[in-house]
Amino acid sequence: MARRPVLALSAMCLLAVGLSSAAAQGLFGAPPANAPADTAPGDSGAPPANAPGGAVEPATPPVAWPPSEPPAPIQPGSPTAVVRPFYDQVGLEIDPAQRGHFVDPAKTVLDKSDALRKSGQGECLDPNMALDNADYDKAEIDKSLKTLEAINGDQAKVIVAFVVAGNPHRLEWKFKKIDGEWKISDLLSVTGEWALSQYQCE
Repeated sequence: MARRPVLALSAMCLLAVGLSSAAAQGLFGAPPANAPADTAPGDSGAPPANAPGGAVEPATPPVAWPPSEPPAPIQPGSPTAVVRPFYDQVGLEIDPAQRGHFVDPAKTVLDKSDALRKSGQGECLDPNMALDNADYDKAEIDKSLKTLEAINGDQAKVIVAFVVAGNPHRLEWKFKKIDGEWKISDLLSVTGEWALSQYQCE
């Protein structure tokens, strides 16, 4: 029973990360040496069974970073407002009470993880995925946390960057708008090269 995600990200996930890299670089400079690079379809091997569909998502409009003006207050109901609680309380992403904030493919993986845990066969997901599996230091995270939001129609991304123990981390939260509400469809780590949608909790 595999506890770690399939290492080979699908071409689509690599493209999604690639689309966000230029905007995210403004948060902490150039990506680390182990950050995923853009690859041509077919170079990353076969995607796992529960990989997202093959449709290429539309490019996100560029967002200037750092902004020339102080950041605006977080708007209630915005993608950033949905993400922020995951950095105020560790482990919310695996809390079944928070499942209403998720949609497939992320929701399916989280539901399978719940079922595995209830069966007594162990844990599938790490309890601090929102922190890129880094140690939880709320004061340090609060001091360094930066977010960058980009909305394109009914899809959105929030890039989150922070520093823990001197190590920069960068993640990308992907969203879909469902019935007027922003729902998390996936969570990717640019620094750790993993994606929630790639876990196989079976």
